[in-house]
Formats: sequence, C-alpha cells, structure tokens
Amino acid sequence: MGEAPLIDQPAVTANVALVRARIARAGGEGRTRLVAVTKGFGPEAIRAASAAGVDAIGENYAQELERKLVDLGNELDVPVHFIGRIQRNKVRVLASRVALWQSVDRVEVGVEIARRCPGARVLAQVNLSGQPGRGGCDPRSIDELVGALRSAGLDVRGLMGVGPVGEPEGSRPGFVFLSERASALGLTELSMGMSDDLEVAVECGATMVRVGRSLFGSRPHRSGT
Repeated sequence: MGEAPLIDQPAVTANVALVRARIARAGGEGRTRLVAVTKGFGPEAIRAASAAGVDAIGENYAQELERKLVDLGNELDVPVHFIGRIQRNKVRVLASRVALWQSVDRVEVGVEIARRCPGARVLAQVNLSGQPGRGGCDPRSIDELVGALRSAGLDVRGLMGVGPVGEPEGSRPGFVFLSERASALGLTELSMGMSDDLEVAVECGATMVRVGRSLFGSRPHRSGT
C-alpha cells in the first residue's frame, strides 16, 4: 500500500458536516447513518472520523484492519463494519472486533462467521451491477442466501449493494430493487450509496451510506494486502 496521506482533523470534521447536510437534503436526517470508509488511510483517519461523530467505520481489507486495530488498541470507540470481500481464514481474527459484516455474499462465509461469532449481525451483499468478479450474490439468489444465513444462526439485518460506475442516476434502479427486496424479506437495514450517489441512495431508503473520498480525499493506490 502506498504511503497514507496526512489527515487534517478540522477538515475531516467539516467534511462530515457537509456529508450529513447532503444526507439531510435528500431526506435521510434521523434515518440514514454515516459509515466512514477508511481503507487506504492510517489509524489517524479512524481517530479523526470518530472524533467528528461518524456512526461507524467501514474497512475493506482484513490485513489492513488487523494492523489498524493493533495500532489503535483500546482507543476505538466507534463500531467497525467490514465492507469488503470476506476471506474465511480471516474471520477468526476479526470476529470479536467487527460489529456488522456488511458484505456476506456466500453461504460458506456466513457459516464461518456463525461458527466464530454466533448470532453476529450481517448484511447480505447483492451484485447490483451484474459485472462478474464484483462482490455480491446474484440478485435472483437473495431470498435463498438470506434464508441460509438465518438458518446458520446469524442476525440478518438487511441488504448491501454498490451502484454501477457512472452517473448517480444510474444507481437508482438497483437501489429501488434492493429496497423492495429488503421490505419483502422483513429486513430493516439498507447499506447503499457512496460519495457520488449517496443522494440517490437516501432517496431510495438507505439507512447507511458508505463514504470515503468525500471525507478524506483520494486514497493512495494500494499494492499487496
């Protein structure tokens, strides 16, 4: 991973306020929580985001999160959400520190989480772009996946999805679909929307948006794990 850029606490605090204002204008005040995506940045980004009052921290890479948790020790007072592809062999070391697994897209991953942390809170991730290699289950398999995760003893709270690259409005059909499926399945959480399309996500019912660039600026290029 390249050298992490310096974090300016006042700038992060101001950016958090700006993003919360965007959420409010889109109709999500009091409903939509802000998850600060800190991948590619050092532990100081987590400290800054926590001090600025974000609702949770979102991390994508297991080894990166492991290192940050060691650096932070007992300083961390904001929930950690895992939002990247989940490696089964990393579940054991993260199980006690992850408050919500947002990106569960395979039954076998859910089973491993349940084995290491019975009753863990999870979201089922759905591939909204249709692009192969992207995280998320096939949209036609949502009901089956949610049922299997529940059967494994997990607390399935909702669904998660990433909109396609391009204009923000291009995300709307997928977000509407996700909202409708969550409602049909009796799920209350919807994690969708990032820096560019968060307004669309909030309008479609997002209860969480995952924002990195609008809080911290561009992240460095990542190499290795």
